[in-house]
Amino acid sequence: METTQKKAPGPGDRDAVDIPCAADTLLRKLWGQWKTHVIYVLGDQRACRFGVLRRQITGISPKVLTTRLRELEADGLVWREQENTIPPKVTYGLTETGLAVHAVLKDIEKIKV
Repeated sequence: METTQKKAPGPGDRDAVDIPCAADTLLRKLWGQWKTHVIYVLGDQRACRFGVLRRQITGISPKVLTTRLRELEADGLVWREQENTIPPKVTYGLTETGLAVHAVLKDIEKIKV
């Protein structure tokens, strides 16, 4: 008796179905230099101000840190709270989703490669 196997759809197939993958979606949000580092540090600090965060991440420029924080906030991983003082006092922390990602990063840290 002959068995037939269906070929998995490739990138050029017209009939390919785009199945959403939660891991892929998350990894796309984490893609970019410093993003995982920012999440890692914020998770350990729980909440901190920009200057403290910058000192904790050696080598990152203020411009890049600002950009990464804005991206992570837009993706729902980081929250931002601003007090209208002079100078403005801005505090950052992880959302529930960000805390879950932080926990995964801590688990990855245990893997020896």
